[in-house]
Amino acid sequence: MTPILNFLIPTTDACRRSGPQDKIVFSSRVRLARNLRGAPFPGHAKKVDRVKAFDQLMPAVSRLPQAAPDPYAESMDKPTAQEKQILVERHLISREHATKTAGSGLVLNQEETLSIMVNEEDHLRMQSLLPGLQLHLAWKAIDEVDTCLQEQVEFAFHPQYGFLTACPTNLGTGIRVSAMLHLPGLVLAEQINQIIQAVSKLGLAVRGLYGEGTQALGNIFQISNQQTLGESEQEIVERLNKVVLQVIDHEEDARISQLEKRPNVLFNQIGRAYGILSHAHTISSNETMNLLSLLRLGVDLGLFPGTPRTLVDELFLLSQPAHLQLGRVEKLDADHRDVVRAEMLRQRVKGVSTPDHTKTTAKTESI
Repeated sequence: MTPILNFLIPTTDACRRSGPQDKIVFSSRVRLARNLRGAPFPGHAKKVDRVKAFDQLMPAVSRLPQAAPDPYAESMDKPTAQEKQILVERHLISREHATKTAGSGLVLNQEETLSIMVNEEDHLRMQSLLPGLQLHLAWKAIDEVDTCLQEQVEFAFHPQYGFLTACPTNLGTGIRVSAMLHLPGLVLAEQINQIIQAVSKLGLAVRGLYGEGTQALGNIFQISNQQTLGESEQEIVERLNKVVLQVIDHEEDARISQLEKRPNVLFNQIGRAYGILSHAHTISSNETMNLLSLLRLGVDLGLFPGTPRTLVDELFLLSQPAHLQLGRVEKLDADHRDVVRAEMLRQRVKGVSTPDHTKTTAKTESI
């Protein structure tokens, strides 16, 4: 058994990955839900049926050429609760899958771009995750995985309704396409609600950092499709891609507008965020996310010359509860965790120079 912590990419390396439009788009994800023909769905299956599905799927999934070489392939009773939470914080498994034990599994490739959950809500939840705006490439990658698996196992499929899934909202293609975006400009300009309403009218969903039912901490929003039946996968991917490009344009315009119309307010907010992050002695996870969002915006606007955006992206991850616990024998309670988080932030931010508003400009190219 390979311990998951020995398998995962170091946090610094994970945050250095780049992609198109990654100033605003953190990542692109395409997920497919599939179920075995003739087998009860995991939520309604008896233990013996779940184990049978697990035994059938894990060998097939772990041998996928797309997962090679040497993927992580283990039952969900192997990782500890902390290790599972780390996987959630890295968006490699769902919060629901973190509660699973024996009879459910995970297959993960070394690059962390392919993650396949066995016996989550469906028998298979397989996702391709890429940095920046790469929805088409993510779809191509997961489509190859799906094609490969269909040569080995038979999925539940109806000629009229398409792929059968545990949740009716996934019926048809079984596809969920999503992009995670950093939208501080729209939030500061108080335009985010208009954007959310406009996107919702197009049949898309806007959610928080960890998906359905979560807050948009750090001004991070997920945009995803809701309709899975009646459109092809390519049409769904293309429609979402077009909407994301439009949201990117609105975010860039909002940043320029804030620089031109309210520069002192903007610089004040970014400066205050820098001051708290570099001097606080106790700080919550939620406050950290919101302050890091402003710091990242400052980096993108050129207020912190020489500071890479990847530093802030790494702090987003390292300040999460399970990542903070890494390497510590004693269990951190909430209060102690806030102290440890503040200490870590002070150490990492002290190398960042004070914000210099003379280095920024309202020109589009600076954004």
